[in-house]
Amino acid sequence: MSETLLEVKNLKQYFPVKAGFGKTIPLKAVDDVSFTVGKGETLGLVGESGCGKTTVGRTLLYLYEPTAGEIIFDGEPVGRHNITHMRKKMQMVFQDPYSSLDPRMTVEDIIGEPLDVHHLCANRKERRERILELMEFVGLNSEHARRYAHEFSGGQRQRIGIARALAVNPQFIVCDEPVSALDVSIQAQVINMFEELQEKLGVAYLFIAHDLLVVHHISRRIAVMYLGKVVEIAEADELNEHPIHPYTESLLSAVPIPDPKIARSRQRILLEGDVPSPLKMPTGCAFRTRCRYATEQCGRECPSLSDRGNGHQVACWNR
Repeated sequence: MSETLLEVKNLKQYFPVKAGFGKTIPLKAVDDVSFTVGKGETLGLVGESGCGKTTVGRTLLYLYEPTAGEIIFDGEPVGRHNITHMRKKMQMVFQDPYSSLDPRMTVEDIIGEPLDVHHLCANRKERRERILELMEFVGLNSEHARRYAHEFSGGQRQRIGIARALAVNPQFIVCDEPVSALDVSIQAQVINMFEELQEKLGVAYLFIAHDLLVVHHISRRIAVMYLGKVVEIAEADELNEHPIHPYTESLLSAVPIPDPKIARSRQRILLEGDVPSPLKMPTGCAFRTRCRYATEQCGRECPSLSDRGNGHQVACWNR
């Protein structure tokens, strides 16, 4: 196990929602989530839309202030008092390469902004050299520096976003579905670039995605989320070959297999019912309303993650 870089303990992120007559009720976007990320490690975070993956990533960087819980980065607690300093070590690559770049700024200004904010360059010459170095690092030409974001393809825009994140030499990057808006061929290029950067710089990633094949390829460990909670964490190969939680089993059964014979012989696990509203969460286990193994105990109390051996953690009473 690599040395721990990021430790998240009992993280909660509730958003107040108006319920009429001046009342508000909490929308539990992230509810009691705990995990660790080692130095130079990639932790994949998967789950269906609306389960809280992006909220976890944004809360780690205090783009949303946590409702409760602890975030400890390299032994130092992260809080409002030191978040500006901590953002030199923790950065984010956003999902949409179209809306995450300012259309009024040139590529040079977009990549140079973190350098200006954190006062990392002594003069304009040093700043220019650093920007061109970062652009070359992510596969962009120096001629692109004076252009605007709208002049680039989706893949090139995402490279600009990655260069911006790398500008402050971070130790940890939250990758919020960085390839979901890109063509499949471009996805492969960007994924390979993330892996090359990790080898060269030793940076750690929290890689948020829907695509289980992509996550399995890039991650050392994978965490599965459902309705604001982490229900399973394991090594990537272990999770893929021996899923324990019924939700993880269902997710993996939906992954397409290129061999038609194997695909026909495999049984698809279909979940019944709809995802409950995070405003009206079921009692006990959040997944029990769609689970074929649910018992009375599941309705009474919510299971916490328990180790099933080799670091494979599952939150389930009956598996």
